[in-house]
Amino acid sequence: MASLISCPHCGARPKEEFSIRGDARLIRPAPDAGSEAWFDYVYLRDNPRGRHSEYWHHSSGCRRWLIVERDTVTHAVHGVRDAALSKLGGEPA
Repeated sequence: MASLISCPHCGARPKEEFSIRGDARLIRPAPDAGSEAWFDYVYLRDNPRGRHSEYWHHSSGCRRWLIVERDTVTHAVHGVRDAALSKLGGEPA
């Protein structure tokens, strides 16, 4: 049985319809931030173990950006919400 993601707009859909785009908790530096801040933002990423929020794009469905909270160990999905309605601080990659 395929893994299903509950899109808030389309309902339960196969995970293959989605593209994972990265950490939803990253905060983009200010445009005038120094090169070290930009280097960290662009190149350095955590590799979390456990629950983690990620940007997913429903590329084969409604084409909306979503924030999916999933466990990186078990791949269990704990929540899905529309990124446009969420306040995490980051922005889709």
